[in-house]
Amino acid sequence: MRAADEAEFAEFVAARWSALYRSAYLLTGNRQDAEDLLQTALANTYVGYGRIRDRRATEGYVRRALVNAASRGWSKRGRSVVTDVVPDPGHDGGLTGLADHAVLWRAVCDLPPRMRAALVLRYYEDLSEAETAAALDCSVGSVKSQTHHALKRLRTALGDRSAMAEEVG
Repeated sequence: MRAADEAEFAEFVAARWSALYRSAYLLTGNRQDAEDLLQTALANTYVGYGRIRDRRATEGYVRRALVNAASRGWSKRGRSVVTDVVPDPGHDGGLTGLADHAVLWRAVCDLPPRMRAALVLRYYEDLSEAETAAALDCSVGSVKSQTHHALKRLRTALGDRSAMAEEVG
């Protein structure tokens, strides 16, 4: 790789590290796996960086590498137990308190890998349906279906908790 490309890639990583790490964390559920996943995705992108014509698309390549590597990891490892607190996605969506966030996060972690990835990219990372489809290498219709079914499962899981809270309260 040319020195100019290396410097440009290093600048990209420095500028986007936090956002990419957050995505990796949301895909894996813990810090160590997120760091490993992000390093793998960045290494894979670095190898092909010289072939990326439109450098504005670099983040899309890294996100696709994150999702692909995470999917391979899930199929090998199964679901992991979440031990860390999920990073703040920017707003709490009506949930209050750490306990509610933990319940939501456990429900997200219980989703199948493709649903979880679609949900993370659409609602935590605020990507459009088209951007999410590109990151997942699928159609926009598939993104809509995956997010619809993911949200339905979350409503069911969290609805049970809401009913329980009403009984206690």
